[in-house]
Amino acid sequence: MNSFPSKKLAAKERSKVIKLDLGRTHEAGQEHISGRPLVRIHILGSMRATTYLGEDVLPRGKKARAILGYLAIAAGERVSRARLGAMLWDRTPDAQARSSFRQALHELSSAMGSLANELILADRESVKLNTNLCWIDATAMLAPETTSGGSSRSELSALCTGELLEELDGITSSFDQWLLGERTRFAHQLSDLLEDELNQPTRSKADLKQQVSNVRRLIAFDPTHEGASRILMRALAKMGERAQALREYERCRKALKRALDVEPSGETRALADAIRTFSGQESHTSPPVEAFDSGSRVQPPLSHRRRPRLGVLPFLATRARDDQNLALSLSQEIAAGLARFRWFDVIAPASLVRRPSAHVSEDLLKRKDLDYVVDGALSGNGKRFQISVRLLDVTQFACPVWSDRFELTIDELHQLDERVTARIVGRIDPVILFIEGQPTRRKNPGATGLLLRAMPLMYTMEREKYEQAGKLINRALKLDPDNAMILAWAAHWQVYHVGQGWARDPAQALAVAQRYALDAVKLDPENAEALGIYGHVCSFLQKDFDSALHYFERALRVNPNLAFVWALSALTYSYVGQPEIALQRLERHRDLTPIEPYPALFDNPYAIAYLIKRDYEQAAAYGRRVTKARPEFVNGYKPLIAALGHLGRREEAKLHVDKLLSLEPTFTIQRFGQVYPFKFASDRDHYMMGLRLAGVPEACSVGRTKPDGALRLQVLAPGEAPAHPIA
Repeated sequence: MNSFPSKKLAAKERSKVIKLDLGRTHEAGQEHISGRPLVRIHILGSMRATTYLGEDVLPRGKKARAILGYLAIAAGERVSRARLGAMLWDRTPDAQARSSFRQALHELSSAMGSLANELILADRESVKLNTNLCWIDATAMLAPETTSGGSSRSELSALCTGELLEELDGITSSFDQWLLGERTRFAHQLSDLLEDELNQPTRSKADLKQQVSNVRRLIAFDPTHEGASRILMRALAKMGERAQALREYERCRKALKRALDVEPSGETRALADAIRTFSGQESHTSPPVEAFDSGSRVQPPLSHRRRPRLGVLPFLATRARDDQNLALSLSQEIAAGLARFRWFDVIAPASLVRRPSAHVSEDLLKRKDLDYVVDGALSGNGKRFQISVRLLDVTQFACPVWSDRFELTIDELHQLDERVTARIVGRIDPVILFIEGQPTRRKNPGATGLLLRAMPLMYTMEREKYEQAGKLINRALKLDPDNAMILAWAAHWQVYHVGQGWARDPAQALAVAQRYALDAVKLDPENAEALGIYGHVCSFLQKDFDSALHYFERALRVNPNLAFVWALSALTYSYVGQPEIALQRLERHRDLTPIEPYPALFDNPYAIAYLIKRDYEQAAAYGRRVTKARPEFVNGYKPLIAALGHLGRREEAKLHVDKLLSLEPTFTIQRFGQVYPFKFASDRDHYMMGLRLAGVPEACSVGRTKPDGALRLQVLAPGEAPAHPIA
């Protein structure tokens, strides 16, 4: 599972090849800065830019500052003028956006004065910042080795505080979305590097004091970081400051309660109990070190062997040592990314050493009791790299079940995480889910295996199979009632069950969904799927969009490669009237899982987003795809019907209206408007107008029948909440 040591090794190995600091060159992993930097740029907290003489060269205009911030984060890469202009002026015509961009760039160059020609390099198509001549606070903190006056990374993080470009929120929705992604990425990288510092051995009291200082920096950066809190508690206990250690536990508990409404994990509570036990002894009695020292690193929970087990082999390299370092770093990063998924266990490359012949010992695979192996190779000619990767099912014999190939130039190595690692991790997850979901996969599947069998049955949206999925999930809950993943999917099952009109008591089912989802988050605050599903429950059932977006972002910070949550969060952005962001998130989902085992359900959010965007042709195209693939999925028909209504295609719409009413006889425009989670009345009225133009009944009526032929009547009493449709 994920742990500090793997992050440490990956960061160290990758730093030999990929230079995130200033003035990168590619010869033998060297970096060079000639003389002192011309400009110091602070993009953390309040933005500042000063020359080496102390002159202020920060432009006044907010969008000129945004251009400077974007170029600083781009780390010397050329940026398309058209792309940056479209991001900063996303609601204006292209010609006007280009003109406005030129003016803002001119303002930036004017602010730089005589240094502009050296710092701002622009042509007709692109622009870049010469970061060889700059010191940038965020870049310095992510450097493999900090060199700012001998300051440690922890000391730098204390001096350079605040959010990335924190004063530039609200420029445009497109810029906000980009900025959110950059902040998340920066937070992950800095957190990993700070954790790496914490894993340095502590052999003396001075070392312990330094560790306490370092870990306090990390906690200041992320107050809910339980792993850091445990390190601090152990260090304080070893120093004899057990009262301080217990105060740190209380601080951590309150931070978790305030931010996530959860309690500390069992490991953290057990450590606090051990410290309390020894605090009750006489003052001259010292506790044994092992009472507190289970290692400074985060310890993964004990796994149940009925969970799938995945090993990541050290990738092979065909060239020099630098390529071998990159190959090892890549395999470590893939293992760390896969370890963020909660339903299988990951064996890191350090535990799967290859023989000199490059083959992996079958005895080793048997000893590790693996189900799957990720294998890969890196080749290149010094200017371009080719990365081949494959997933093997090794339960009986080595059988390839997925493979892919990626190419990067040496100038693109800084994009390795985004263009290679994330895609490999995101694409492996659904492949294993699909295989593990087959009913013949395991004879004694255990609780997790039962859940994995239930998932494909849920996605069919056929009632008999869906009910069978519910029985499997109930069995899994009985076997493991405190399994956060099972609880989260039990909540998800309830929501769709109501949406399909199958729940006998919708109000009770929705209450159960909310309870299950919240329990899942409390049990495992770092379970990305549980956080994402709870976000969807907040959005769809409670119309609490702010909480929903909070939990979605929390989920994607925990596991940015979880495609499922990107798609779920896209729905909420449609509900709040931001279809452009919804479509960007759906494209991220598609990029992570280009081959989706259950595509129809994840095409439906596209139909909704395009409908809210008023692009009716695209909404209808996606809607037709959904209804053909999942003809029993009730809510696949609604955006399609509304789009056809706005297009004036009532005859085509009638076929879908008839099918919808056969599945949900009481569906009316009035009922839809009451329960669907729109933030703005204009979006609700627009959606309802499309349904009206397509011929959907306006209000409740008597006489329509359910599919089994029985008469069905629904009369809404004042204030009564009808059953919710699902997105």
